[in-house]
Amino acid sequence: MADANHAPVSVAPQGAGTATMNMIQALNSALDIKMAEDPNVLSFGEDTGYFGGVFRVTDKLQAKHGMTRSFDAPISECGIVAAAIGMASYGLRPVVEIQFADYIYPAYDQIVSEAAKLRYRSAGQFTAPMVVRTPYGGGIYGGQTHSQSPESLFTHIAGLKVVIPSNPLDAKGLLTAAIEDDDPVIFFEPKRLYNGPFDGWHQNPVSPWKTQELAQVPTGRHVTPLGKARIMREGSDVTVLAYGSMVWVSLAGAEHAGVDAEVIDLRSLVPLDIETIEASVKKTGRCVVVHEAPKTSGYGAELSALVQERCFYHLEAPVVRVAGWDTPYPHAFEWEYFVGPERVSDALKAVMAGGR
Repeated sequence: MADANHAPVSVAPQGAGTATMNMIQALNSALDIKMAEDPNVLSFGEDTGYFGGVFRVTDKLQAKHGMTRSFDAPISECGIVAAAIGMASYGLRPVVEIQFADYIYPAYDQIVSEAAKLRYRSAGQFTAPMVVRTPYGGGIYGGQTHSQSPESLFTHIAGLKVVIPSNPLDAKGLLTAAIEDDDPVIFFEPKRLYNGPFDGWHQNPVSPWKTQELAQVPTGRHVTPLGKARIMREGSDVTVLAYGSMVWVSLAGAEHAGVDAEVIDLRSLVPLDIETIEASVKKTGRCVVVHEAPKTSGYGAELSALVQERCFYHLEAPVVRVAGWDTPYPHAFEWEYFVGPERVSDALKAVMAGGR
């Protein structure tokens, strides 16, 4: 496994300042450390104080840091984000949780019209150093109102940064970087990955994070810079661009297809590491984009356009998108909707044959 510079992933051995963590623990550790370091960092949302959040990401933060630093908010996503914007304007660094990404829409006006525009409209006199955390994506039988992937709605908005980790090591590092950033960051957490990597073979037993190298997480402050991709699997035949749960599905799809695919975990969608993408596609001559969200106007369309603009004369086949269907997320047909390794495998084989 290699990072964006093709160097081996550097993970300190367990016992030398690291611990085995799942994504929930890694995110909790990032919040805990930043709250201890900086009295301006605070966390709030629905049930995130005493209860520790529906997925327990904020567990014990209230007990450790007090009720003014970790507290529960009313059931009002618009109010949660509006309060965070006010706090951020006056020097605090709020980290708020929207319980599911499907519930973020009432806060969309505040995020787009206020948080994203604050630096520009004040000519730099005010910034909005805030993070909006939210679990997203399918694979847990959440149905149409607990499974959506709305990332493209935020990548379209100038002034926002959009981050999606795929493993515990990056989850901690990216959240730390997001908290320290002076601009608003939308931080999507793939809830299907909270307790272990998921390769899309839903019939198989669940695999825990403790078997993965990327679950060895520094126990102290750990930062992963925004805007740097990670090459999860080096290859020479085709480039696969993915993020979140789809990183692991893409790895499984490449193995299933028997294709020498280079799988890139984007990690942050805005800012985007276009240099790593461009170098990979120019090397392989082919590109497949994989995401959970519906295909039409999804973030894959932007990636496809960028690859075509920058790598046109190197492409040996059209760029192919593998995505969710353009329907509400179905409960009964979860695995027909969820992008699995077989669909990725079929796309890889088609691209290697010259296209679809």
